[in-house]
Amino acid sequence: MAYAAVSDLLTMTIPNRISLVLLATFFVLAPLASFTWVAFWQHLAVGGVVLAAGVALFALGVFGGGDAKLLAAAALWLGLDHIVPFFGNVAIIGGVMCVVILLYRKMVPAVILSLPGWSLPGWAVRLHDPKSGVPYGIAIAGAALLIYPKTQWYSAFIS
Repeated sequence: MAYAAVSDLLTMTIPNRISLVLLATFFVLAPLASFTWVAFWQHLAVGGVVLAAGVALFALGVFGGGDAKLLAAAALWLGLDHIVPFFGNVAIIGGVMCVVILLYRKMVPAVILSLPGWSLPGWAVRLHDPKSGVPYGIAIAGAALLIYPKTQWYSAFIS
């Protein structure tokens, strides 16, 4: 998840391999975490519903494709018990992040970014451009990492 957040910040893309690794790892680890068949299918259903909604939002131009896939992969791992707090955290983190980005775009004039001797990394310049959107993978990853310690996964493998 952290890799997805950093990748989205630096490149405004979330590589497909991140969502695919999360998907494959779920199938490998679910039996080891003593998931019942009911819990297993509930997790799959939640992931599928979130993926369908994400694809619809992507088709409408609201969401990036990588964001939709990462959101679905996180939902798959978190399941029905944790999906509402997860989305709440995505909204809060995403809202704060959007306010910070809007302030950055408003308070730092674009002219400053192109002055000689003023060298910001490419991602910071891109983040300043309103056409570049918002790296929402940061909010998705942050919310997933906040919820994870409350899940069956954490109790099965960490504690």
